[in-house]
Amino acid sequence: MSSHSLLGKTAIVTGASRGIGRAIASSLASAGARVVINYTRSAADAESLAAETGGLAVQADVSVVADIRRLFDTAESTLGPVDFLINNAGVANFQPVAPSTEEQFDQVFSVNARGTYFCCREAALRLRNGGRIVSISTGATVSSPAGGAIYCGSKAAIEQFTRVLARELGPRGITVNTVSPGFTDTDMLNQFPPLVAMAAGMSPLGRVGQPADVAEVVAWLCSEEARWITGQNVQAGGGASMV
Repeated sequence: MSSHSLLGKTAIVTGASRGIGRAIASSLASAGARVVINYTRSAADAESLAAETGGLAVQADVSVVADIRRLFDTAESTLGPVDFLINNAGVANFQPVAPSTEEQFDQVFSVNARGTYFCCREAALRLRNGGRIVSISTGATVSSPAGGAIYCGSKAAIEQFTRVLARELGPRGITVNTVSPGFTDTDMLNQFPPLVAMAAGMSPLGRVGQPADVAEVVAWLCSEEARWITGQNVQAGGGASMV
């Protein structure tokens, strides 16, 4: 549970029905924020979280620009002006470059890179002064694992969006940051059993990360205490070796 007061603030969290996104939405709500819980297909999960947090579940596919606009329109008409955008929605596909397909590339980039970019564009137009944008990347953009070109490339784009947008929105007091989780106990990680088996041993803390570990970092970046942090990529991987 976050100790940072976010009373009176409104947040949009994309991909918030499960995993890290769900934990982020819960953490922001526990700090007093009004939270829009975005989802694509997991309606039951999103609605249950909305009931728990007093938030608002909104279906929207972030790879579709019209859906992004509708997501912001719904947030504003229901909860008021938006203060925080948390770009968490993402998909993964690990495939060596040689056998990879255009469809695999487009699927990942349409959500991870395109979706984040156009969510950021909408936020740049609509966020209140003093707001926050936090995008979720991955520690794998440092380790660059074999088979990760598409996924890591899509997330590396997010890190560059952050650096540029921090400069563009700084005059309005809006901070823009990236958080890069390491191995975290989510459905995405559990798709890859060999990674689960080795992940705990890669952290000096001797365990796999939990969604709440990442969520608390995001909540802090949204707080007034983090007002002097912008344009950064915060590694939230439990000290796991990234090289």
